[in-house]
This record gives sequence, structure tokens and C-alpha cells, in this order.
Amino acid sequence: MTRSAAARAGEMVAAVRDDPGDRLRLAAAFYEDRPGIRAYRRAEIAFMKWQIRCGVLRATGGSPWWRAVNEGLLRDAAEADLLFNGAPGDASSRGVSYWLVFLKAPSPEHWYQAHNASIVDGYLRHRDLVAGEGPLERFFMDVALLRVLYAHALLVRPRLALGRLAFLGPLLGDPRRRGADLFLSLKDVLPDEYPLPKVGIEKVLADENYLSRIVDYGVIAPRIPELYSHAAADLGEPRLAELCVDEFPVYAWPYEQRHVWRTDRSPLAIAVARAVVS
Repeated sequence: MTRSAAARAGEMVAAVRDDPGDRLRLAAAFYEDRPGIRAYRRAEIAFMKWQIRCGVLRATGGSPWWRAVNEGLLRDAAEADLLFNGAPGDASSRGVSYWLVFLKAPSPEHWYQAHNASIVDGYLRHRDLVAGEGPLERFFMDVALLRVLYAHALLVRPRLALGRLAFLGPLLGDPRRRGADLFLSLKDVLPDEYPLPKVGIEKVLADENYLSRIVDYGVIAPRIPELYSHAAADLGEPRLAELCVDEFPVYAWPYEQRHVWRTDRSPLAIAVARAVVS
């Protein structure tokens, strides 16, 4: 009996599970043989290289949570690729359906829907693994999710993302272009090591890159509830909106420590940024 696309995709991912380099090659292969979508690999591959560099995808000593979320993304894309090429079966998840839409009609909007649907599904599916991570690792889970939701909004809801500078949204949010690196690569936001050093959250926030601080607190933070609501509606996943409470992300970081989403550093620059994009 011919195996379904879902079963074959599961086998493909299982075969690379314990080799981060093979994971990267599987992710890249999705884009490689299609000139029309090759440019879209930029953000995804850059982020996976960060994951490899800091060690979260290691079979031993890596992060069970990051490994699981990454596997979901790989599996969804692989299954969609197989279905697109005639393998039997139906899409096994919303993410796979969105990847199929992207393959049939490539566009930045369809790429974000597919990519973010897979990521959000991974977040929701593997929330039980959060407890095994350290406090700082949990904080950066929420930061990473917020960044990809914002990048999506830049493209499809530029007025929400940039206010009066909305005309820049499609340029900054296009995953095929360098402008999106500021929000999607996360190399200047997430540390290059795992597990993270045993330091307090206050030191981490104090050491944040100056430009990243202005973007995070001056541009993104004031829009947090709207970003979650928009993404929940756009992806057809209402549970996503529940990961934000009273304007604060709460997927992995506790609501009781919500002060991290506000800052008294660089007040003038942050005020200017807020005014410019109001």
C-alpha cells in the first residue's frame, strides 16, 4: 500500500532528528529546486543557523522544546511538498494546508501564513515542554513569537505595524529581502548559547542591543495585543490570542513578571519612535 504524504514526511523528519546539519539541509531542500521560491528560504535558514550555532537542536544537551517546534515546521513543509508532487493523502494540519497554498501561488503573504501557522502550532502543541526550560529561555520564547507575528503584520497589516510609516511595511516585511532580517533573523535579539548563563533578567535587558531596544519597546510593545489578535484571525487559530493577557505575552513568561515588557532605559529615543509610528 502506498504510504501517505503525512507518513512519509514523518519518516523524513525522523531520519534527520538527531543531526542539526541534516535538519538544515532538509529545510533548504524545500526551496532549492524551485527557482520561483528560492529567495524565500532566507529568513528560515538564517534562523535555523542560529539554532544550530547556539546548540538548541543538539540531540544531546539541546532543547526539547526548540527541537520539537523545529520538527513541526520541517514536517509540515515536507508533507506539503509531497502532496504538491502527487503523493496520496490530505493535509494533516492547518500548517500543511497553508504550505500547499504557498507552493501553488508563491507570495510573501502566503509564505508568512504557512511559516507562522507551523510555528504557532508548534508553540501550542509543545507547551508542556516549557517547564523544562530555564527562566531566560522562557522569556526568549515569547520574544521570538512576538517578532515573527510583527514581521507578518508588517506585510499584511502595515498600518497596524508602522502607523504613519505603513508604506515601508511591504519592504521591511518581505521575507525575501534584507529588511526582514531585522525582525526575522533574531541574531541580535537571542543569545548564541544554550542553556543561557545563570544571570538575572534585568542584566539581559540592560545588555540588549540599543537598536533592538528601540524597536522592541518603541515600535512593537505598544502593539502587542493587536498583533496577537490579528495573527489569531489571519491564521484561523483563536488560541493564539490567549497567549497575550492585558497587553503582555504569557506563553512561557509569567504574567506576574510582566514588567519586562516595559523599560525606563532610552526614554527619549523610545518616545520618538512611538511618536513617529503612531
